[in-house]
Amino acid sequence: MIRNKCFCWALLIASAALLAIPNAQSKPAKKNAKPVAAEASPAPEATPSLEAKAIDILKAASSRLAAARTMKFNAIHFYESSSRQGHPLAFTTKSEVTLQRPDKLRVIMSADGPASEFYYDGKKMMAYAPVENLVAVADAPPTIDAALEQAYHSAAIYFPFDDWIVTDPYKEMSDGMKLAYYIGQSKVVGGTTTDMVAYIDHGVFIQAWIGTEDKLPRLLHAVYLDDPERLRHTLVLSDWQLDPAVPADTFTSAKAASANPMPFAHPHPEPSPGTEPPAKSKSSKAHQSN
Repeated sequence: MIRNKCFCWALLIASAALLAIPNAQSKPAKKNAKPVAAEASPAPEATPSLEAKAIDILKAASSRLAAARTMKFNAIHFYESSSRQGHPLAFTTKSEVTLQRPDKLRVIMSADGPASEFYYDGKKMMAYAPVENLVAVADAPPTIDAALEQAYHSAAIYFPFDDWIVTDPYKEMSDGMKLAYYIGQSKVVGGTTTDMVAYIDHGVFIQAWIGTEDKLPRLLHAVYLDDPERLRHTLVLSDWQLDPAVPADTFTSAKAASANPMPFAHPHPEPSPGTEPPAKSKSSKAHQSN
């Protein structure tokens, strides 16, 4: 997903790499040999920064998802975080996602850390911690896009697949796109043939595997270019169901609603005006997880 909205992620993915093979060393010129004028070689053609084939693949995936009125899928998110010893450690979350456009979303997330549940029914959104039996409830705007934006800014709630469930996924990524190119095909990821594309979106380098036939994203691998540690983030998307029947009570939970209330607020609020900022802070979403 994803402005500097990261895919908070990281599985070591073996990507195909093109290796440039250097020319064999030429023989030294004979002593006193007359120099031979080098033939002028044509200048290489400039590679477009936004290749049409890559853009077409991303647009097709966006259109396929945007056309679905209801949707279900699973998202397994691998992300690295620096340890006290300085080594990057990998952590995992799994999200079971159900949505109904334009105003309903449920995310049930298990994780290497605390589990969580998120419900949005077009009027209210609830963030529920089942183990701790705590719930935060807030009034919500009338669309999924606006609810996701509000949840992030008010409470730092962010899902790494955000950019793929908004009304127009391609518009979300293209607003900050600096580079896009086609890599080739894979027959390994997702048990199907996928087209691989790479692009840069708001300072994040992303490689995406998108189904050649069904146009569904299967794998996204990302690195924040401004992150000095270059921590890796990977999102595996599976079990896609487009336009399934969804029961009306999917997007609320009586158990969550009856839990102990807590504020719907940012876990690390901004300091009040005039407060001296901390000596070191990291604002990138690459270092946040839910």
